[in-house]
Amino acid sequence: MAKRRIFTAPSTQVVDIATGQARLEKVDGEPDSYVLHVNGVPSSSITLSDPARLDFEYLDWMARIIDVVTDGSLRAIHLGAAGCALARALDATRPGSRQTAIDIDPILIDHVRQWFDLPRSPALALRAGDAAAEIATFRDDTADVIVRDAFSFDSVPEQLATEEFYADCARVLRPSGLFLANVPDSGDHKVLREEIRAAASAFNHVAAASESGVLKGRRRGNVVIAAAQDPLPDAALDRSLRTAPTMAVWLDEAALLSRIGR
Repeated sequence: MAKRRIFTAPSTQVVDIATGQARLEKVDGEPDSYVLHVNGVPSSSITLSDPARLDFEYLDWMARIIDVVTDGSLRAIHLGAAGCALARALDATRPGSRQTAIDIDPILIDHVRQWFDLPRSPALALRAGDAAAEIATFRDDTADVIVRDAFSFDSVPEQLATEEFYADCARVLRPSGLFLANVPDSGDHKVLREEIRAAASAFNHVAAASESGVLKGRRRGNVVIAAAQDPLPDAALDRSLRTAPTMAVWLDEAALLSRIGR
């Protein structure tokens, strides 16, 4: 069956959405690759013919962590949908998975459904709503993976970084489940330290992956927090992340707090 192609001009399309504005930008020299910007922030990179391709480095790190920690088909919840890049990749690489992607902006969800070749429910269900409120509606011990990748402009909404939010995610995950969060780090590690404390209040094991320069506070960048009740396979994760196109360092909680301070 032929892939559904994007319904847009060959260059750029700008649309008004409930939370502001979205811009869909074609990647130069690529036949079917696009970057989705939400309120001026790059939010997703999509290649229609290759759903497993993840051009955003932190999404590649997340996919690698999921591959090392989990097996088989997954029940995954994405808090923050945007273009559903990671959900598309998991659908392509983990046949039989059932995923739910939640986004605060219902108009953006409608555009994304129209623009991209997204799997249909129950493979991927899209839901509009506040992620903190929506995660509270899921049953206990039902998810294998929860991914938080939600932003208000360039910051994580406050309600998605509280101890209560982390406790809800821990409740919804199965005992062997994995929580991942994309944390923007400005270099002073203040936000990262707060997130680590909140994650540690609900999970037995907390770790992080990022570029060495970001973890050393030399520049801004994305940090992926990983949290679980079971021990994480640190050596295998470090090996996988070091072979990523953008190499990342894996730090367990002790090494992480030693690096960024308490």
